[in-house]
Parts: sequence; structure tokens; C-alpha cells
Amino acid sequence: MNELTGAIWRTSSRSNDQGLCVEVADNLVDVLGVVGVRDSKDPTGPTLSVGPTEWTAFVGGLRAGGFRR
Repeated sequence: MNELTGAIWRTSSRSNDQGLCVEVADNLVDVLGVVGVRDSKDPTGPTLSVGPTEWTAFVGGLRAGGFRR
């Protein structure tokens, strides 16, 4: 069984039309304790599952500019 069965995937409202996006399923936190992440170009491909604490830290790092080139 796929761990992320029942995931409701969404793309950021800041996504562009260049196909460089990830999709996030955060509706599973209360049920499974995970946030799902996948490539928007390959919705049937591999997924990542991360804990909500790790996801919050990652998003915080993005907002702080910690992942700039």
C-alpha cells in the first residue's frame, strides 16, 4: 500500500508555468504524521515523506533565503 494514499496534492500559488514546481500534500499530518512532496512533472513518480517539524524547518529556511544559489 502506498504510504501517501489519500494525499491531496497542491502546488504553490507562487509557481510559474515553467514546470519547475513541487507539489505538497499536507493533509496527512493528522492521519499519518507526514507531509508528502513530489515533482509536479511526474505525479506518478517517487515521493518524499517528511515529518511536519522537518517540513516547517525547510519552509522556514526557504523564507529566510538559506537555499539561494
